[in-house]
Amino acid sequence: MAKFGANKNTREAAEAQAKNILKQISEKHIGTDRNNFDSLVKLAEYANNHLNCSLKEVTQEQALQYLSDRSSDHSQSSLNKDTLAFQRMYQGAKVSDPLSKNDRLPKIKSDVEQKKVSRCYTQKQIEIVSQHQTAKFSFSTQIAASAGLRAHELLTLQRFDERSPSERDKYLEAKELKFKGLEGEKYTVKGKGGLIREVIIPNHLAEKLEQHRLDQPQRVVDREINYETRYDIPGGQKWSNSFTKAAERSLGWTTGAHGLRHTYAQERMNDLQYTGKYEIALAIVSQELGHFRPDITLIYLR
Repeated sequence: MAKFGANKNTREAAEAQAKNILKQISEKHIGTDRNNFDSLVKLAEYANNHLNCSLKEVTQEQALQYLSDRSSDHSQSSLNKDTLAFQRMYQGAKVSDPLSKNDRLPKIKSDVEQKKVSRCYTQKQIEIVSQHQTAKFSFSTQIAASAGLRAHELLTLQRFDERSPSERDKYLEAKELKFKGLEGEKYTVKGKGGLIREVIIPNHLAEKLEQHRLDQPQRVVDREINYETRYDIPGGQKWSNSFTKAAERSLGWTTGAHGLRHTYAQERMNDLQYTGKYEIALAIVSQELGHFRPDITLIYLR
């Protein structure tokens, strides 16, 4: 049995193993082969890191357990795609646990479809998506998720000592409780209608953000709108597209980058239950998200 060290980067090894299997099962269809390769690489990484074996040594039982573990965070179509790739491997490649041409791997049912009643992602799903983005897009995802930012607002980040937020807090009690329980550095962003609001960026992300600070503000055009950005991080449509594609690859479904704001709203409402007044908690979340009316935030709580 092949041995893999716990600290060894196995991505390259996983791709090599997947390519070897793909040569044996290739149907000479670009789309099918690409899907098979993606699925096999993921299983190979899992095998190398957690089973201490190579892809060809993964048993059918281990592959099914892998699919079962993914069922809570991946769509039925994603699980079906992986299952078919594994089935082709066991039927057509030289593996330690082959499958007869007349047999089929059992179907693993996804839990996602039953849970997906809103655009909200779980924190685990956000982490999974982030891991399937390049480093710079992943960093923007972490910032957007932590502060409930719109895509274009990533381009408008500015330190709190450089720009004051708009005066619009109607609910004084909500203003006093805003960001209660959150720790980090204050920044401002410019949202819809030109509203400038304060946001909280966790300390570890704020420290990293300052490492991307530009010597001079730069002009960025997003969806035909000009922005003056102070940080060398992606935002707007480019980041949104990156998140969507990464979600489709890693989860098999997506509700778009805007779903991160739904997650932020729902988690903050849970955090603010101690206020004892639902309307105050709703007003707090509304202000943190940059909504002009608290009732708009209700859409995010479905």
